[in-house]
Amino acid sequence: MTKVLVLSDSHGLTNRIDEIANRHEVDKKIHCGDSELVNNSPHLVDFIVVRGNCDWDQTFSEEEIVEINGLRIFVTHGHLFGVKSSLLQLQYRAQEVEADIVLFGHSHVAYCDQHEDQLFINPGSIRRPRMWNTPTYCIISWENHETIHVHFYDVKGSVIEEFPFKTSFRL
Repeated sequence: MTKVLVLSDSHGLTNRIDEIANRHEVDKKIHCGDSELVNNSPHLVDFIVVRGNCDWDQTFSEEEIVEINGLRIFVTHGHLFGVKSSLLQLQYRAQEVEADIVLFGHSHVAYCDQHEDQLFINPGSIRRPRMWNTPTYCIISWENHETIHVHFYDVKGSVIEEFPFKTSFRL
C-alpha cells in the first residue's frame, strides 16, 4: 500500500511538523505551502514543498508535479488560483497537467472531493484551522490506481470521523 502524508499552513510551527512526520510511516511527505521556513530547514527534510503566499524563500517552487506509484499528483498552495473563492482555476490547471490528485492549502479549510476524474484535497491547517476548528493533516493511500483512501487526522494523530467527506474514491 502506498501512503502519502499531506500537510499545509504550518506557519512556523516546527514542533508539530516534526511530531507528525515522525508519527507515520509513509512513502512520501508533502507540504502544501506556508511553512514560513527556508528550503533547507531540517524540519522539511524528505518533504516535497511548494511556496505559499507567506513563504519568503524564493527557492520553493510554486507548483510540483509528482508521479507516485502510478498516480500523477499536482501540488500547489492555491493562492495563485483563487481557491478561497472557487476551485475552477485550480481545476483548469489540474486538467492541463493531467493530474489524478490535486493537493492544495491556503484556505486553512480541510476539504476532499472528486471533480470528474480528479481528486481535490486540502489537508487543512496544522496551526490555524478554519471552519472545522480542529488542526488537521491527512494521509492518502492506495493499493491500485483506482481506489484512493483519504483519512484526516488531528495533530495528536487521531482519525477524524466527523468530517462530512467520503474516505474512498474511484478515479
